Amino acid sequence: MSTLLTSTVVQDHAVVPENEWIAQRKELLRKEKEFTRLRDELSRQRRELAWVKVEKNYVFDGPRGKETLAELFEGRSQLIIYHFMFGPGWDEGCKSCSFEADHFNSFIVHLNARDVSMAAISRATLGEIQKFQQRMGWSFKWLSSYANDFNRDYHVSFTPEEMAKGSVYYNYTMQRFPREEAPGVSVFYKNAAGEIFHTYSTYGRGLDLLLGAYNYLDMVPKGRDEEGRGMSWVRHRDKYEHSKTAGACCAGEQQA
Repeated sequence: MSTLLTSTVVQDHAVVPENEWIAQRKELLRKEKEFTRLRDELSRQRRELAWVKVEKNYVFDGPRGKETLAELFEGRSQLIIYHFMFGPGWDEGCKSCSFEADHFNSFIVHLNARDVSMAAISRATLGEIQKFQQRMGWSFKWLSSYANDFNRDYHVSFTPEEMAKGSVYYNYTMQRFPREEAPGVSVFYKNAAGEIFHTYSTYGRGLDLLLGAYNYLDMVPKGRDEEGRGMSWVRHRDKYEHSKTAGACCAGEQQA
């Protein structure tokens, strides 16, 4: 019966017979496959990037006491660090980073099976981190870099002097950023001799693909529905029911 229908418009959107929909869907599928092949090629080029040897001996405050960067590998050769926006003295971690972190617990076990360890690191003190982590119900490894230069060296923490100048070095360029802490992901490799290498870092919208919820939202008719307001809709997951106003923790983050 659907093949007998003529095109109509529902809520400003075209409605067509199924055979016409299939034709449009196949053309979109062709483009989706093209994108998949391009993404595979970008991933290959990412793996071929040159590495930088890590010379500093970073020591973090963690749930098991002092831990070095080398110890965070936990016997594996690859390590992913999520730079979680959470500065010392903050009441809570960034809501957008929390949106990201809500995905961690369920997939880290799968990373471990592929010779990859993962942890989050913030400049907040360990006590501040653990209080917020308990509130959010997370169990992934999360450490404090309050006592070292790790966040500064990987360009996710900015000094008051840098902020006062109006622009900071973030996502490989000088730009304005609304907070003194920023999100990102850095990847490291440790060889059999114990040498550590920085292999990759990504920031800003480079984190998009890591958000499973976003990938699902991209499939629905309204999409992310963020036009003109960015990630202002995002809340800490325990605030959705009773929060009426949007916070500004990470305003502009998605465009960075």
